[in-house]
Amino acid sequence: MFTGIVEELGLIAAPGARMNIHCRKVLEDTREGSSIAVNGVCLTATSVDAAGFWCDLSPETLARTNLGALHEGSRVNLERPAAVGDRLSGHIVQGHVDGTAEFLSLDPLPDGNWWLTIRVPKELDRYMIHKGSITLDGVSLTIASLEDNVAGVAIIPFTYENTVTGSYVEGTRINVEVDLIGKYVEKFLVSGF
Repeated sequence: MFTGIVEELGLIAAPGARMNIHCRKVLEDTREGSSIAVNGVCLTATSVDAAGFWCDLSPETLARTNLGALHEGSRVNLERPAAVGDRLSGHIVQGHVDGTAEFLSLDPLPDGNWWLTIRVPKELDRYMIHKGSITLDGVSLTIASLEDNVAGVAIIPFTYENTVTGSYVEGTRINVEVDLIGKYVEKFLVSGF
């Protein structure tokens, strides 16, 4: 389990199905077999060295996330799993990406914040509510507007400066994990509980 609070930006040293990511902070207690969220995707560190870690990406991961589009030098959001007893600073995040959203805009606001808008896949819209949680590239955010599959979230300066959010350009695909609770509620209602 993760919280959507990014710990550091990593650097892709080798992209593809066998990915190498250079980083420092998340290595502090990482060993072979540890989970690390990479742009919100829970991956297993298959080997660890002083420069970073390696991980394998399944065809499902490459098809469902934006990790297959990364290239050498791409920056990624990294987070280690929450430990029992930690504060839950963001929200419950599994690292199981539901799909990708289309980046629409990132506009500066007069107060130093930013306004990010994305178009989410139609099939995910039903799991999103105004003021509900959403994870974008591993970042825990609050949905501030939602209309016709377009969601808006406020980005504070700290998040803008310490995540990949500021690097989005036209054509960027953003990993989306919707709130877990909504999916469970739907399952219980459909199955007749």
